[in-house]
Amino acid sequence: MSSLNTVHPEGLEQIRTLPVTVLQIGEGNFLRGFFDWMMNECIRRNLFPGSIAVMQPRPSGQDSIARLASQDGLYTLVTRGLEAGVPVSRTEIISVFSKVFDPYTEWEEFKRLAVSPGLRVVVSNTTEAGLSYLPEPLGSGPILSFPGKIAYLLYLRYTAYPDSSSHGLIFLPCELLERNGEALRDAVLKYADDWGFSAEFKEWVIRHNRFLNSLVDRIVTGYPEEAQAEAWFEEWGYRDRMLCTAEPYHLWAIEAEPELGKLLPFHEAGLNVHWTNDLVPFQQRKVRILNGMHTWMAPLGLLYGVGHVRELLEHEELGERLRLLAGREIIPALPYPAEEMEAYAAEVRDRFANPHIVHRLSAIAMNSLSKFRIRLLPSLAWYEEQGRAVPEQLMLGLAGLLRYYKVNREPDGTFTGTAFNGQSYTVSDNAAQLERMAEIWSCASAAGEALSQTVNVLLAEELFWGQSLAEWACLADNVTAWLTTWERMNTA
Repeated sequence: MSSLNTVHPEGLEQIRTLPVTVLQIGEGNFLRGFFDWMMNECIRRNLFPGSIAVMQPRPSGQDSIARLASQDGLYTLVTRGLEAGVPVSRTEIISVFSKVFDPYTEWEEFKRLAVSPGLRVVVSNTTEAGLSYLPEPLGSGPILSFPGKIAYLLYLRYTAYPDSSSHGLIFLPCELLERNGEALRDAVLKYADDWGFSAEFKEWVIRHNRFLNSLVDRIVTGYPEEAQAEAWFEEWGYRDRMLCTAEPYHLWAIEAEPELGKLLPFHEAGLNVHWTNDLVPFQQRKVRILNGMHTWMAPLGLLYGVGHVRELLEHEELGERLRLLAGREIIPALPYPAEEMEAYAAEVRDRFANPHIVHRLSAIAMNSLSKFRIRLLPSLAWYEEQGRAVPEQLMLGLAGLLRYYKVNREPDGTFTGTAFNGQSYTVSDNAAQLERMAEIWSCASAAGEALSQTVNVLLAEELFWGQSLAEWACLADNVTAWLTTWERMNTA
């Protein structure tokens, strides 16, 4: 069977003729299924006259970067899922890397790239922890932290050019951290202080470099199950150890002027990339609709014996309720055009229904109490502020959350509850909140108090909600009604 480099020589030859204009820190699945796929679209359409140099962010990534280097930077991306309810599957060879290297063994290569006149953009995905500031000395060898590397790269660049004002860079961190560009910039400036770099250098960093905040969204599922991979290899006639899979949906919202689209022509390539002066609408619709639907479905689904997202979508009762939750209850509570939000919710349902993604509710359910406060409570609060009763599905979601958190503290320190089918489950969340939940339910049971009284105590607990919900119109009565129904169902 052939190797990928031998079956796609034309792509390899083309990319090697292009100058390095992008440094990518992170060779993992997400960037390869998101940013690199976008850049491949731009290069394929002759919209971007450059290539990417890629390196891993940590010493532990040497095996992965070596595999990618052994394939001359080439890899296959399979995009599969639903678009407007229609199954799609696309296979393409991604050819965007003209240089693949390990900075921990090739530190001089990193330093050469730092002062390369053609370098314009740095993109990264090092996880949220990768943007953290961790003090370390500046020596003669590789710097461990990602922001530390960037501080040193910029210092090399600043000192290399007499007119450094025209050699600043654009930074596009893809880490899932709010205001990620600002977080990177702030960490870079801390390293500059630690290492005694001049005030003039720090002023140049701020004035002549762009650290852009952005929001990324795509599920990149990475290497498939071995049987599927082997079947594809037989079909294609070559093996690919860096094979990657992803869903069709993608979104990148970047806080910057649209003119930057001339440098990175994603929109011209037909990609769902938005240059915007305000990320809040993109963040809010994702948190309220997509994340809100996740947080609603996880406790309820597990209580009803449902295992994963697609299964809940197909559930006779909960699937329809989930649709009503988004369309009739969450979207009206958002300050954005309903038509746009409904289109987004339809895309979310396609993503949930993707037959190639098994997203387990047990994983989504982690920290559900904390997530509810951020994702669903604002929608409930909107109805309260409008003087309207909280609608049915949001009410059901709150009741399901409280029933899911009817937990006992076990001798080993874990907290467990019992689903409607009698199966036990473990709940993971903030320790203080779990302790308080267990205490309230235990005291209620020991005292034999009415369920309505327990609900009032739960709703009044500011540790859970940041405020008391006990006086909200009809909330306690309706939550109690759901809990009573489930209690009777269990004893029937």
